[in-house]
Amino acid sequence: MIVIDNLYKSYGPQGLFDGISFKVNARERVGVVGRNGHGKTTLFRIITGEEKPDSGSVMMPKNYRIGYMEQLLDFREATVLEEAAMALPTRATNETWRVKKVLAGLGFSRAELRKSPAELSGGFQVRLNLAKILLGDYQMLLLDEPTNFLDITSIRWLEKFLKSWPGEIMLITHDRSFMDGLATHILGIHRKKIRKIRGDTGKYYGQIASDEEIYEKTRLNDERKRREMDIFINRFRAKARLAGLVQSRIKTMERMQKRERLEEIKDLEFVFRLKPFHHKYAMDIKEVSFSYEPGRPIIDHFSLNIGGRDRVFVVGKNGRGKTTLMKLLAGDLEPDSGEISFPMSVVAGYFEQSHISSLNDDRTVLEEIAAADPGGDPKKARAIAAAMMFEGDDALKQIEVLSGGERSRVLLGKLIAAPVNLLLLDEPTNHLDLQSSDALMAALDNFDGAVIMVTHNEMFLHALAERLIVFEDDGMTVFEGGYQSFLEKVGWQEERENGLRVGRQEPAGKAKINPREMRRRRSKLIEARSKALRPLETRIGQVESVLKKKADELGTIDRQLVEASSLNDGQKVIEMSKDRHRTKKELDDLTEEIQRLSAEYEASRERFELELREFDKNLTGGETEEK
Repeated sequence: MIVIDNLYKSYGPQGLFDGISFKVNARERVGVVGRNGHGKTTLFRIITGEEKPDSGSVMMPKNYRIGYMEQLLDFREATVLEEAAMALPTRATNETWRVKKVLAGLGFSRAELRKSPAELSGGFQVRLNLAKILLGDYQMLLLDEPTNFLDITSIRWLEKFLKSWPGEIMLITHDRSFMDGLATHILGIHRKKIRKIRGDTGKYYGQIASDEEIYEKTRLNDERKRREMDIFINRFRAKARLAGLVQSRIKTMERMQKRERLEEIKDLEFVFRLKPFHHKYAMDIKEVSFSYEPGRPIIDHFSLNIGGRDRVFVVGKNGRGKTTLMKLLAGDLEPDSGEISFPMSVVAGYFEQSHISSLNDDRTVLEEIAAADPGGDPKKARAIAAAMMFEGDDALKQIEVLSGGERSRVLLGKLIAAPVNLLLLDEPTNHLDLQSSDALMAALDNFDGAVIMVTHNEMFLHALAERLIVFEDDGMTVFEGGYQSFLEKVGWQEERENGLRVGRQEPAGKAKINPREMRRRRSKLIEARSKALRPLETRIGQVESVLKKKADELGTIDRQLVEASSLNDGQKVIEMSKDRHRTKKELDDLTEEIQRLSAEYEASRERFELELREFDKNLTGGETEEK
């Protein structure tokens, strides 16, 4: 286990950690979440000693061994198998079967085991580094985006492997389904502080939202109380008869904690602009073939009709042709034979990581986004730049100074700027954090055109996929149905060959429901629960209205009390003091009722969110019964 105590870290004026403390106990799998740039990787580097905190401590048992996947590639052995075997503990140097098993799970073929590490692609070199960590003799693993460069079958294998790993794990990943499938706890970096909870990301973000809502309501209530006391103090400070009351309020104000307004944290906002489209089909693919080398086709006589509202997901192993297919559909490559056609009214938007090189380094972010819609409204380009988290002067940054993640956001901004009715997306979530990935998923669900998307993210597949184009060793197939149905009826090739269970079995007689119907039911559930909360919201609004009137009434009484006191009208002062006492008690009673109603509302909302999470778990695990 490790203990982090009162850790501070900043880079110049930018603070990352403000006195954070937490511990990781035996056998815990901790998912580390937070927006990009908020310090997740820095935290890992502090734990390993590669960076020093400004103050605070990292404590762990003596000889506690931590495995951290280095980004630096330093290979010394002649073959992939020998390089990976170097990581085995001394007592297990002859257990090459373990090495082969891990390398196979991460997607290495038998032929690749005999290759020199230098011959591997960049992605497979990163996989080799990951294999060495998994084979090492460690008590804790720090895994920073371990699913990068992994395909979907390797990600599924890695999740199973880590679930059975005997030590502690801390994990950073943008793949929510992978994190929720593995993590026992979530450790969130939020507003330079740390919160650790038992549960999944849904529970964590639900608690954060609830706490911040309560904080804001409390802050506003405290501000109102401060204003009331301040008015009273200023009016009666000079009155000797009310000196006790004035001093009491001064002390109360001194004791009250000053709550600052929470700084707004921006999320990416995806709303794809739709170009009107009234055709049944968005694209017709007829007998398309393509190869980079004669006689070795990557795409071989492939045919498919893409409907005007289809959600088609391209999945499978890396290096089998997914990106090649997307380039053919986008027109970046010409097929060797066959034809790809679409109606004249179809306008496609294409996102592919290598396209960041097509951005004009001499332009600003704003100019590059505006270029996607020539003649468009400049204000709209500015709004899109802000939605992509380039606000104010950030929108005037030159493209040449942007990081890879920032350039990807510019590409997404250009995609949003131009009206389209067909989206071609090749792994658009690679540089997005969890919140941004969620926003993209919601935008795709709401988009009223066709979507063809390459992804390894199973949450996207479970939530959106209605048809699959599947690339495996034995070829390329089309599956008509959702992802869970694919897992149950077909499954992944490696899992079939190893006799693994490919999907959750459904009870007999349970009806199959497609993803679009699941999303319709989810919307109905949200609508029903929102309707159930409305009477409580109405009552809170009514009490708040009365509360405001009573506060105004108390202000009027205070003014009349000051006038009566200045006129030395003792009888009037006594009467007004009684009125004030009665009104103040009514005000306090109303405040208590607001707090009670708010607590009841929050409890009801929490129950609703729990019910919704259960529904989502059913959705990502298969079909669910009507709620």
